[in-house]
Amino acid sequence: MIDAKRRTLLKGSLAAGSVGAAIGAGLLTPQLALAEWNEAAFTAKDIPTAMNDLLGGESAETSDKIKIKAPDIAENGAVVPVTVETDMEGVTSIAIIASKNQTPLIAAFELSESALPFVSTRIKMAETADVVAVVKSGDQLYQNAKSVKVTIGGCGG
Repeated sequence: MIDAKRRTLLKGSLAAGSVGAAIGAGLLTPQLALAEWNEAAFTAKDIPTAMNDLLGGESAETSDKIKIKAPDIAENGAVVPVTVETDMEGVTSIAIIASKNQTPLIAAFELSESALPFVSTRIKMAETADVVAVVKSGDQLYQNAKSVKVTIGGCGG
């Protein structure tokens, strides 16, 4: 039994080492091995700029088909659970924005058209603000918002 575990560990180590060696040897570029990051969108200081850099448009139509699940009152702004889902067809992107953060774009998820349009994460909020979900379906942008009150130290203030 111990030999089987050792063999599995060695196989995994060799596989991980071969990918690292391939990157180091220049056979794989870091862009192929790592996800791309849209720096301009994530460092934008306002929502229209972030949306334009990320999704190619500044305005989105409000839709109640986008469901945002987040607490009404978050006792700790450092870890606010947020879930976004929709029943729209052909969704290719979901973005989460905290409207009063210094850099409002929090997360962006790229989906295949056959994927279930559902994301769940924890975000950081600087203060009480709207959490905005922006969904891209085809060439159209849709949004919905939910207000989240962030208390200081969990004291309800």
